[in-house]
Amino acid sequence: MAYKGSVIVTGGTVGLGYETALAIARQRPDYLVVIASRSDKDHAADSINRANNQKNTRFQHLDLSDPSNVRAFAKSWLADTSLPPVKALVLNAALQFPGALTLTPEGVEKTFAITHLGHALLFHLLAPTLAADARIVTTASGTHDPAQKTGMPPAEYNSAADLAFPPRDKVDIPGRARYTSAKLCNVLWTYALHRRLAAHNSAHGTAMTATTMCPGLMPGTGLAREASGVERFLWSRVLPHLLPLLRWVMGSTNVHTPAESGANMAMLAVGGEMEGVSGKYFESGKEAKSSVDSHDQAKQDDLWTWTVDYCAGGDAEEKAKFEKFQ
Repeated sequence: MAYKGSVIVTGGTVGLGYETALAIARQRPDYLVVIASRSDKDHAADSINRANNQKNTRFQHLDLSDPSNVRAFAKSWLADTSLPPVKALVLNAALQFPGALTLTPEGVEKTFAITHLGHALLFHLLAPTLAADARIVTTASGTHDPAQKTGMPPAEYNSAADLAFPPRDKVDIPGRARYTSAKLCNVLWTYALHRRLAAHNSAHGTAMTATTMCPGLMPGTGLAREASGVERFLWSRVLPHLLPLLRWVMGSTNVHTPAESGANMAMLAVGGEMEGVSGKYFESGKEAKSSVDSHDQAKQDDLWTWTVDYCAGGDAEEKAKFEKFQ
């Protein structure tokens, strides 16, 4: 079958990513849906194909914590001339490391590396394959906003360099504080990308968009797999059965099953009602307010500039290419 477009969903083998890919594949049988993750031990791609009675979903290995693997993924994608343009890039994968500081082999703080940096590198490398009306969708979290009083440590953004390579006074902060700060980065980067896409669209006649979404509290996902055994048990086996109680206790309707939030994410990625919508933050399928810090343009630009410099690795030609989305 000749597909009309491609969709890539990172972390698409479990939880929110799986449900998002399932919904997109069902709604767009004319698209190739690629779920990209470190492994597919439960054969998620086959499961999606069976559930939809289709064959348009496949798995491709991607380790966002390893830049060389991200580059290999992109190189393989660019080399396959049979692949249609990327219509949606769903940057969903994330992990929490509640314990001590955890680093990648490159020495980058791992929450930031997986949640932000690997995704940004993937975007820049795949930019030449994006359709003229491509949508970039990022999974954020309401925990990035201290005004929401989620019980998580407040996000803190001083600089991208400090998040990637924590200074001495930030080595012993709680791991969940690194998560909320990384989620703030998802929103900051989306807004920075939106402004640059708007300029690109104006200059080149394209219509690319960038949006970000908080999926809400979703017990049962793989987000807590680095937590303690008791925490994993509660998260995976107990809390998924208590959603009405959680909504009441939290005083919020933004508590969902992964399937509910996956449907909302799919709407942003391929829904007709989201055509042309960009630079917006969503909760429960509706536009919402993100944190005060997320609208700080100086923070957006610091994150963008540092990220491009780091991803380009000092290569001036690659840096220029990344800035032009070419």
